[in-house]
Amino acid sequence: MAVTTPHKAAGGRRPPAAPPRRRTPLIVRTRPWLLLAPALIVLAGLLLWPLVRVFLFSLQDYGLREIVSGEPNWIGFGNYVEIFTDSQLWTVVLPNTVGFAIVAVLGTVIFGTLVALLLASLGRVWRLIVGSAIMVAWAMPAVTGTYVWIWIFDADHGLVNSMLQGIGLMDQPFNWFTNPVTFYAIVVINIIHHGFPFVAVTVLAGLLGVSQEMLEAAEMDGAGPVRRFFQIIFPSLRQVFAVVFILSTIWDFKVFAQIYLMPGGSGSNREVLNLGVWSYVESFGQNRYGFGSAIAVLLTLLLLIVTAIYVRYLLKEDEL
Repeated sequence: MAVTTPHKAAGGRRPPAAPPRRRTPLIVRTRPWLLLAPALIVLAGLLLWPLVRVFLFSLQDYGLREIVSGEPNWIGFGNYVEIFTDSQLWTVVLPNTVGFAIVAVLGTVIFGTLVALLLASLGRVWRLIVGSAIMVAWAMPAVTGTYVWIWIFDADHGLVNSMLQGIGLMDQPFNWFTNPVTFYAIVVINIIHHGFPFVAVTVLAGLLGVSQEMLEAAEMDGAGPVRRFFQIIFPSLRQVFAVVFILSTIWDFKVFAQIYLMPGGSGSNREVLNLGVWSYVESFGQNRYGFGSAIAVLLTLLLLIVTAIYVRYLLKEDEL
């Protein structure tokens, strides 16, 4: 019994040899990088070099004397050792930064998703009206929005204190900004109010592409709104929610103005410090620019870790 070798086709013929692969010319391979080179050079000058300078400052005991003299005072990783051995990092700053970011991200994404579901259920005219209204919150500057919330919760003339006293729930005004829990509760409300329009618009764009036939079939089978969302809508928009979650996390980890502008948030109340404000207070309040730069480097590393997780997740989703 004859056995056909893999080198021979049926009938004893050899298959035609594959044409030799032509090597791509160097100019063709490097052309995309040459086209991107001007933009990359500008970005390196605007973004990369300042990061390098901050890292170099973090390796020095850099203060007013070094600014005047222009002579560096290298101490290696002494600033980092001081940060990690400071109990304030582990008991106040890091819990405030991470805990606040988790609560703010969840609140923003959940509220924004609910608004997106509301917009998807409206007609075209009402969707335009409501969508335009929520965009006002997005267009409001962070400083302006923060001062509005400060006025609402002001201890003497705030709207919340006046309302609670008027209905008899409080006998005397309460200062909402002295307690870390109530302080960050106000900041979370501020962040959700300012950030939910982005989530709502992004999720709405995805909702409009979900198959209506599938949703109608699930409704006819007896699936309620919650079940339809978690079994049809959420799996279909998994990448959209991944982008929303990660971008919100990056923004909320580095929140500065909404905390710094609150009463006590600029450093007078050390119990409400986060990494961003702590870096600013140590740099410009205590004139310890090297120590503040080291804190900024740690915050940047946290953001890079979150960004790496974001990119890795999206790449995995593309491979499925």
